[in-house]
Amino acid sequence: MTKVFIDGKEGTTGLRIFDRLSSRDDVSLITLPDDLRKDINARKEAINSSDIVFLCLPDAAAVEAVSLVENENVRIIDASTAHRTSEGWAYGLPELSAEHKESIRNGKRIANPGCHASGFIALVYPLVKNGILPKDALLCCHSLTGYSGGGKKMIAEYESEDRNVLLSTPRQYGLSQTHKHLKEMKHISMLDTAPMFSPIVDDFYSGMEMTVQLFASQLNKGFGIEDVKKVYKELYTSPAVRYVDFDGKAMLAAGELSGMDNMIVSVFGNEERILLTSVYDNLGKGASGAAVQCMNIMTGADEYKGLFFNQI
Repeated sequence: MTKVFIDGKEGTTGLRIFDRLSSRDDVSLITLPDDLRKDINARKEAINSSDIVFLCLPDAAAVEAVSLVENENVRIIDASTAHRTSEGWAYGLPELSAEHKESIRNGKRIANPGCHASGFIALVYPLVKNGILPKDALLCCHSLTGYSGGGKKMIAEYESEDRNVLLSTPRQYGLSQTHKHLKEMKHISMLDTAPMFSPIVDDFYSGMEMTVQLFASQLNKGFGIEDVKKVYKELYTSPAVRYVDFDGKAMLAAGELSGMDNMIVSVFGNEERILLTSVYDNLGKGASGAAVQCMNIMTGADEYKGLFFNQI
């Protein structure tokens, strides 16, 4: 029986992790009463009594939580931004390579990927690794996301009866080009320069679609759209991340996998202009689903136990 503590269970990511684990017979959840959930001594005791700790906290609180660990057997899965490029932390996207999966399996400190970053890295990392896309490529990308990614405050704004009329229209953000995911998007994808990134939130609860736009001239000499497809076809064959050739599809909805824990990778366009897309749920493979998958790998359970997949 794996003892699990979710520090920050009340947030959107923590609640979904709790939902994924609460009915499992191989997990014992350690919980704190409401009046103690922010008590540092109670949290410290819960953390050090656990086998696996999920951190669903703001960055500073996540760093503090790690500092509370005294039991060397405690293993951490951090859903915050705090440790995603930190030395000694495995990056929780096992589909990238066998080495990534092994680092999760054997690691004690796992950084859960950011939602936007998951889709971008799934598209770009394999191309850089296989020499198809140069490390010095200057990339542009955009992401469509449901409002649940903004947390409880944004959810309340969108679901309020007297909400601002502008919330019924798509809203671009990250306008300063300092989005918190840029650092890991650059680092994990092995790029020299972070991409130009335009995230867009719209009036639907959950779902995400990341798109990277490429001119074929940006690829290394001798490579084209079919080489890109071949890399994805060979790499992404698991239930959690799968390549799908949507030949002839005219539209792709960001909510295709809402509520699910898997990701679909696709390629559109032609020999001159190429669109790389990844569709998933910002709270699923973009957050809690990825975290639970990492826990399964770490504990030797069925990698996909407790997760929900829908292959579009």
